[in-house]
Amino acid sequence: MISKNDSILVFEYFTASGEKDKCIISEAEELIFSLLNDLKDYNIDLVINKSYENTVKEYENVNPILIDENIIDWLKDNAADFNKAIFISAENDNNLYNITKILEENNVKTYTSTSEACFKTSDKFETYESLPITIPQPRSFRFKIDPKGYWKRAIENLHEKWQAEDPLTPLKLIIKPLIGVDCENIVVIENIEDLSYDLENIFPPGSRIIVQEFIKGTDVSVSLISDGKKAIPISLNEQFVELKDEKGTYLGGKIPYESEYKYEAFDIAKNAVEAIDGLRGFVGVDLIINSDEKDVYSVYLLEINSRFTTPYVGLAKIANFNIGKSIIELLDGEISLDDLDISLDGEIEFVKSGESLEIRRA
Repeated sequence: MISKNDSILVFEYFTASGEKDKCIISEAEELIFSLLNDLKDYNIDLVINKSYENTVKEYENVNPILIDENIIDWLKDNAADFNKAIFISAENDNNLYNITKILEENNVKTYTSTSEACFKTSDKFETYESLPITIPQPRSFRFKIDPKGYWKRAIENLHEKWQAEDPLTPLKLIIKPLIGVDCENIVVIENIEDLSYDLENIFPPGSRIIVQEFIKGTDVSVSLISDGKKAIPISLNEQFVELKDEKGTYLGGKIPYESEYKYEAFDIAKNAVEAIDGLRGFVGVDLIINSDEKDVYSVYLLEINSRFTTPYVGLAKIANFNIGKSIIELLDGEISLDDLDISLDGEIEFVKSGESLEIRRA
């Protein structure tokens, strides 16, 4: 029987819902067990799929709630039984926003971003429009793939307009889902003549997409902790992204990443997170360090992830402070951001190989 108490409700979307795709579940498992290790000082009500029954027995502070249904359906029936929650979910199908909204409507205190902040940052164009012009971002526009094919001419017109602003530099475009994660369904258009109706194989009619100017450079991210108003960067992380056959694939990353633009990236990420009310707890900001020395900007912001991201797994191993515990203490008002003395001990590499995510000290 579930009853209200001082414990914290904890879950990760895929491990709770019984996801079978090993490419997804390996990363999901690393995230949830890293969080559990950080929260050993708390009484935890862990919602997890029945297949993990034996795995979670080793945690003395964990009360496992074993389910065999989608976590969102379970939350609709049970969220009101809890006072506090910290969870992990991605933006797919608006899961992050929907879960947060359910918890808020049931008066559950969350140690994650608010639903409004999740909504703004899940939609890449909403993020683009929400940030001040002082934060460098690639030129962006959103489209809907209409069934009659008008989207193709609209993108061609956009390319023509942007190219006219700098006719001497060939313009490449990158097309992404308006709401997506990692490098899911990213398409690079090297030449506008290559834009074809084959794109509808990736984005069927009705899909909403964002079209951006392609900026060549090093893909990085900044991991931060935020109290909802102010944020503090933890690390700059390299992202291994492969562009092959005009498509992007996320292959892993390295923490920390040393760059002469580290503090510029920190400032951009910090200012972006603080510009959107309600971004709380662990937040990731994706950026690119521009390789075009003639450009005005050395670093561009690509998107904000209002949630735990993969670098958290590595940071939990090399950070000199307990990230999960610090988030709870921060949002409970027991400490302030100024109390955090952040440093890292060592390097971590993530390598995505086939169905697994390998994590190793560099």
